[in-house]
Amino acid sequence: MTEHSSSTDIPDRPARGIAADQPEDLYWDPFDETLKADPHRVWKRLRDEAPAYRNEHHDFWALSRFEDVERAHREPRLFSSAHGTVLELMSDEPARQGMMIFLDPPEHTRLRRLVSRAFTPRRVAELEDEVRSLCVALLDAQRGKSRFDYVADFGARLPATVIASLLGVPAEDRETVREHIDRIFHLEPDVGMMNEVSLDAMGWLFEYVGGQLEDRAVCPVNDMLTDLVQAEITDDDGSIRRLSHSEATEFAILLVSAGTETVARLMGWAGLLLAGHPDQRADLAREPDLIPNAVEELLRYEAPSPVQGRWLTESIDLHGCRVPANSKILLLTGSAGRDERAFPEPDRFDVRRNFDLHVSFGYGIHFCIGAALARLEGRVALEETLKRFPEWSVDVGNAVPLHTSTVRGYSRLPIEV
Repeated sequence: MTEHSSSTDIPDRPARGIAADQPEDLYWDPFDETLKADPHRVWKRLRDEAPAYRNEHHDFWALSRFEDVERAHREPRLFSSAHGTVLELMSDEPARQGMMIFLDPPEHTRLRRLVSRAFTPRRVAELEDEVRSLCVALLDAQRGKSRFDYVADFGARLPATVIASLLGVPAEDRETVREHIDRIFHLEPDVGMMNEVSLDAMGWLFEYVGGQLEDRAVCPVNDMLTDLVQAEITDDDGSIRRLSHSEATEFAILLVSAGTETVARLMGWAGLLLAGHPDQRADLAREPDLIPNAVEELLRYEAPSPVQGRWLTESIDLHGCRVPANSKILLLTGSAGRDERAFPEPDRFDVRRNFDLHVSFGYGIHFCIGAALARLEGRVALEETLKRFPEWSVDVGNAVPLHTSTVRGYSRLPIEV
């Protein structure tokens, strides 16, 4: 990969840029339903034949190799998040406020420092007993049945309930909150998540969480919503900085939506892949100490969020292509996890695989702030599943995929036990 050029070295060009020859039959886009079920074959072709892939129809470039995806995470000035990180939501104007994942430094730095005061390792560690109790209750409810839905009855309910509990959402409201989270990810052809159902659900959540935060400002309790209201840091000029009401609301919404959706997809992949590798599933049942590594392998093998958007701030040369400033860049995390340049035999699922790094939680300044919680939920969920159901098969014909432009997995995964 060549070093990037200064934008002043390259004359102004139209947004579509100049791409090296790429095969005419090579096509990928995150909205194409025919490519979502099994994208790995086309992703391999992208890595081998067009590592800087140009999609004219949707006006974006895609990076599919591990090295390029990891580099983009390490260079947030060059690969900006401020224009949005979801293709259908990306805009020409950068954000100066809003959700943390849509900000660049210095705004991102200050906001991350503040929310980190609320989302502490101590708070996450304190959740293990609650996560385990919830897993026990959800799975014990399935005892005696010959089949149940591993996602709808378990994998999706677990993270939604855990996040709601962490924030301090009252128990009587949690099911309604979960239903609205589900609606955020409603899709419509050609517009993705920019549809009335999704936007209405997001509006409801903003209003609900904002009201909860107002309550905590008057009556603080021991929960994360209170922590968000009270968190403060000393800024560079010596002034005390607190989260604004909108910043606290947006972080809570981010935690609720992203933390619920990605863990639910992780659990779906766990149910499917371990059914397809019964010998490895048996190893995990016999040796629970392998489960944390199995969670990392699941994340590498099938990233729950396989695509992230960035905005290129300067023109660069990549793999023989000149990519102009102000280009939309899609980072194919799902492809990077299967790159043979980084992982030997990448298409082989192996719970004993030894590797140092994957990018399914991102990397650098935007590394997922909820990664420790996701790992905790995945580990405990598999421990408790395997204690009760060491064997299962998947009714693949009745499994329901859930694929957006940035999330991939299953909304329903019926299993026979």
